[in-house]
Amino acid sequence: MVNGEAETQWTRASLLGRYEIGRTLGEGNFGKVKYARHRATGGHFAIKILDRNKILSQHIDDQIRREIGTLKLLKHPNVVRLHEVAASKTKIYMVLEFVNGGELFDKIAIRGKLSEQEGRRLFQQLIDGVSYCHDKGVYHRDLKPENVLVDRRGNIKISDFGLSALPQHLGNDGLLHTTCGSPNYIAPEVLQNRGYDGSLSDIWSCGVILYVMLVGYLPFDDRNLVVLYQKIFKSDCQIPKWLSPSAQDLLRRILEPNPMKRINMSGIKEHEWFRKDYVPAVPYDDDEDILPGSILPIKEQIEEPPRAKPTHINAFQLIGMASSLDLSGFFEEEDVAQRKIRFPSTHSPMDLFDKIEDVVTEMGFQVQRGPSKLKVMKKFKTSKNPKNPSSFLVSTEVFELGPSLYVVELKKAHGDSTLYRQLCEKLSDEFGMCTAEQIPRTGSVDDDLSSFDSEESLSSF
Repeated sequence: MVNGEAETQWTRASLLGRYEIGRTLGEGNFGKVKYARHRATGGHFAIKILDRNKILSQHIDDQIRREIGTLKLLKHPNVVRLHEVAASKTKIYMVLEFVNGGELFDKIAIRGKLSEQEGRRLFQQLIDGVSYCHDKGVYHRDLKPENVLVDRRGNIKISDFGLSALPQHLGNDGLLHTTCGSPNYIAPEVLQNRGYDGSLSDIWSCGVILYVMLVGYLPFDDRNLVVLYQKIFKSDCQIPKWLSPSAQDLLRRILEPNPMKRINMSGIKEHEWFRKDYVPAVPYDDDEDILPGSILPIKEQIEEPPRAKPTHINAFQLIGMASSLDLSGFFEEEDVAQRKIRFPSTHSPMDLFDKIEDVVTEMGFQVQRGPSKLKVMKKFKTSKNPKNPSSFLVSTEVFELGPSLYVVELKKAHGDSTLYRQLCEKLSDEFGMCTAEQIPRTGSVDDDLSSFDSEESLSSF
């Protein structure tokens, strides 16, 4: 047995294949967050290890599903990044960006309040991140300083999307109807149970956070929830006169109890207080990867290699791809087959890529080749917006399972789903391929996977 003290000394160095697991960063009712170091690069990560049985017994699987599904959509400098997800039969593993500066709540608690200059910089980043989420159809619904992290450079990262909403959660009226959030930060229209605009309710919460940063205490607070909600309905708060007039004006316009009169994202970004020294954040491209340990996205160098070298697949990836342990059926709201397919092959990566390139080129697509990845692209004009062509992008990657055994993955980054299905059907006809869910149980791969009954059993891989 390994005691708790020994765990901090990298006792599970082989856990998850590529990561060394270190100290516990946090602990909750459903698992722990561990510090992890990427073996090959030395990059720092946080791995959230959740107990699957507890999640199911407490009926919060929808919340976890929502958080994972949402984070997979979001790639922005001011949103915590989800790098990988996998599961054993008893554990769920989320490899997250490591943010080492603590919560915004702690920063404010230590300082009392922030200067307008510092508060403005953090608020600009908050609005950049939240508006990006809204553009992706994601509404956070639980924005508060405890859910906003700060890195060592003093930049914020929005986290905890367990209560977030996606377009499929909208009612027939185009509004959200679930009452959720933290009492002091919740918008008045959310409490009225008549439906609400997720963007405007998030803006209200951002306004409460701005007030706390600049003033040092909550604008609406009372131990009695009824009294608290009455204050929120009336927007009964005092905005200090010692704040600059433009800061006071922005707070009043955000903390407007009538959502139809409340300032929207465009209005906030055009406000004179917000615009001072404003440098908009640049979202990561959909097809860019954050390399372990790096700060900025680094695009793959698209060059024709002498030979296509496949990526070796490890235990961590294999668990996530295995049919019996694939997270897709447990978490994802969408049909995974609409976005990603995998199939096994004994052909070399070079032969596979050559064949795929021949097929897609005949269909009118363009191709870019990388060391172990092939990108299928197409741009075309639409009658609705002829000056801004639509784009279509599918990435193809080969993973090596063992000698002369490979897994080919096709993943749609963006573009028309119908066109993607046509592409998949064409390749399916050419290769006679099956998806990962259809791979027959033949041999050591599935036999080995059957042993992953616990976190500890991963270390034997």
